[in-house]
Amino acid sequence: MQYARENGIPFLGICLGMQMAVIEYARNILGLTNANSTEMDENTPDPVISLMEEQKTITNKGGTMRLGAWDCKLVDGSLAQEVYQGATDISERHRHRYEFNNDYKEQLEDAGLKSSGINTATGLVEIIELPKHPWFIGVQYHPEYKSTVANPHPLFVGFVQAALKHKKQQTNASLA
Repeated sequence: MQYARENGIPFLGICLGMQMAVIEYARNILGLTNANSTEMDENTPDPVISLMEEQKTITNKGGTMRLGAWDCKLVDGSLAQEVYQGATDISERHRHRYEFNNDYKEQLEDAGLKSSGINTATGLVEIIELPKHPWFIGVQYHPEYKSTVANPHPLFVGFVQAALKHKKQQTNASLA
């Protein structure tokens, strides 16, 4: 993630991938060197990713994750909105227990990490992106659940297009 972020390489983080991108950004841009997810370090002083509030009292885990489709509001002018062809509201499927910790939202946004999709029911961040990066996006949900060979998810299409564009630019630069 850091290498992709620093070198303008297209990045798509799904669920844990998005969470790791947030942790990397908090550590290396905000300087919160011990930032982590409470899934990996329950005692982290900076839990930028943490167990969802409703999960904290559950002892018998079983099928208790946040599952199913949830609505998300996209921020106008965001890469996410561009990927979803101008949509303002989407619904995506989830399967997780850990989420972006909104206690760090303002600090991360002030440092350049944009929260570009917000869950309309919980207010939690569903999508992050870097506006100054050619194509860097992370999503809390699982777009693969709604993707098929005949009808690929827009995030996969956008990511592949960005990767091809990046490759072409790299090839052209090496020929110059």
